[in-house]
Amino acid sequence: MEGGSPQVLANREGSRTTASIVGFTADGGRLVGQIAKRQAIVNPQNTVFAVKRLIGRKFNEPEIQLARELLPYPLVAAENGDVKIAIGNRQFSPEEISALIIREIKSFAEEALGEEVREAIITVPAHFNDSQRQATRDAGQLAGLEVQRIITEPTAAALAYGLDRRTGNQTVAVYDLGGGTFDISILAFSEGVFEVRSTAGEPHLGGEDFDNRIMEWLVSEFEGESGIELKNDRMALQRLKEAAERAKCELSVEAE
Repeated sequence: MEGGSPQVLANREGSRTTASIVGFTADGGRLVGQIAKRQAIVNPQNTVFAVKRLIGRKFNEPEIQLARELLPYPLVAAENGDVKIAIGNRQFSPEEISALIIREIKSFAEEALGEEVREAIITVPAHFNDSQRQATRDAGQLAGLEVQRIITEPTAAALAYGLDRRTGNQTVAVYDLGGGTFDISILAFSEGVFEVRSTAGEPHLGGEDFDNRIMEWLVSEFEGESGIELKNDRMALQRLKEAAERAKCELSVEAE
């Protein structure tokens, strides 16, 4: 808090957003955030992203089977039916990967604040079920945090916008277009309390999907021009993915 208003802490690279990506290097090292994203081009099968789509789910769920087709890293079934991420000769749960990301955030927050961070409130998509919420709580605890509450992202957005400071009863629509999902939630606000009345969304419509569509178009165009198919060349696909994301981001400021 600065001057009565909340501030987002910058990470070690000076950015106020941290990529939810974990990379595993050949020598057993672990990279988190932008540095993991940069090496994804040459290390696609050992770079984990979009883990929020996997957390709290069983291997046989349709969403996981769809994810298996889209993600460059292998997913396998655990003995209890959960989904695991296979990296080298190890298998990680989505909670363990999430914990590495949360631990990184905890670490740079402590550096910025000059004190230990022990407690956290973690936001989740409104459509998350009890299993997904519990798995998120477990990830926070694995990262060394006491998770005070799990709240929905639209509720967090409404609070950040200051809707809780308004008087009277209100019904509010909050939509969230993120890296992996597009969600809309209807919130009822009464006497300082938010209640999520209804939520709907498309779990496979987000920035990642925009990138994939652009990438598929690039692959098709290249094949049409050169006769060379890139679909099975993982390194080429990762290069195209980075280029697709960069082009998408440039459209925030460029007209074409």
